[in-house]
Amino acid sequence: MSTHVNRPNPADDERTRRWRLVLGGGDADGTGRALTGTDAAMDGALTALYGRTRQPDRAGRDRAGRDRSAGLGASAPSVVRWLGDIRTYFPSSVVQVMQRDAIDRLGLATLLLEPEMLDAVEADVHLVGTLLSLHKAMPETTRETARAVVRKVVDDLEKRLAGRTRATLTGALDRSARISRPRHRDIDWDRTIRANLKHYLPEHGTVVPERLIGHGRASRGIRKEVVLCVDQSGSMAASVVHASVFGAVLASMRSIATRLVVFDTAVVDLTDRIDDPVDVLFGTRLGGGTDINRALAHCQSKITRPADTVLVLISDLYEGGIRDEMLKRVAAMKASGVQFVALLALSDEGAPAYDRDHAAALAALGVPAFACTPDLFPEVMAAALEKRPLPIPAD
Repeated sequence: MSTHVNRPNPADDERTRRWRLVLGGGDADGTGRALTGTDAAMDGALTALYGRTRQPDRAGRDRAGRDRSAGLGASAPSVVRWLGDIRTYFPSSVVQVMQRDAIDRLGLATLLLEPEMLDAVEADVHLVGTLLSLHKAMPETTRETARAVVRKVVDDLEKRLAGRTRATLTGALDRSARISRPRHRDIDWDRTIRANLKHYLPEHGTVVPERLIGHGRASRGIRKEVVLCVDQSGSMAASVVHASVFGAVLASMRSIATRLVVFDTAVVDLTDRIDDPVDVLFGTRLGGGTDINRALAHCQSKITRPADTVLVLISDLYEGGIRDEMLKRVAAMKASGVQFVALLALSDEGAPAYDRDHAAALAALGVPAFACTPDLFPEVMAAALEKRPLPIPAD
């Protein structure tokens, strides 16, 4: 006679463990699972940030009757310990989300003014945005540490984006420079032969080219001008970071003359700092209002070759200036030959809240406004340089 023994299912046990970590424990979670070791430490780190924060009664218990254990405390040492814990127990992508939530939910931004805090955090684009919004208030002892944090993020972004951007735009510039009546030494024979294969004469064993394609001699000098006009209001922080990196990459290409302008209600031309994205970022002032019309007026005044210019406006389009003047200015630049690109964001976060009426008005002028990821930006710029339809992502 055999006896059947019910053995615990490892998959079910792991599922229960995960649910326990998600639900946070207590009588109401329904798992009956106690956590030990690393799981208990992970649970403590999560509770400190996401635990319930209801007003406690005189006995130190919240109104649901549970002991109040959530919170990181107000001191930098306790936060530094917590930052060390989450970096131990969670992957980098999760750490960045938790840091962001800690800054937003628990008001820890001011603690970033202390050097020991900056040494403990995981550096990412969102942290850079927070530091830039605080840098006017930073004590001298913190500024160099903050600059090192920003430098690390910028260098990482540049390594990821620069090579592909240069390759994509170099190809676009080469294609846009090709001419149909080249001198003999400027003929692109490979493309000329492929374009004329239908004129092959088998009896003579040769191709008779009816159309010559050339590289164009303009490739030796500046062929295109790019103006990056970037909204530095608080919601655009990640876009400002990415725009500064792309500005430096574009400025490193000899055939593109690049200008970088940032704005809120005032306009600041940072072209003289464009070679160093960190200098650009510390020259910005995140927050404040928005005057797109004033910024476009400045950019328009700097354009000398409209037919060879691409202007990229990066903004959520909440205009605090003169709306009708802004739209007239866009229409005038387009009529002069400027390729006008409107990006609601330049980040990995998708479209932010934006002014839909202004987006629709721009679309009516032939300027669709859309959110663009850093990975898509080289293709968008290549299309603009070649004056072909932009690769607008599907909603």
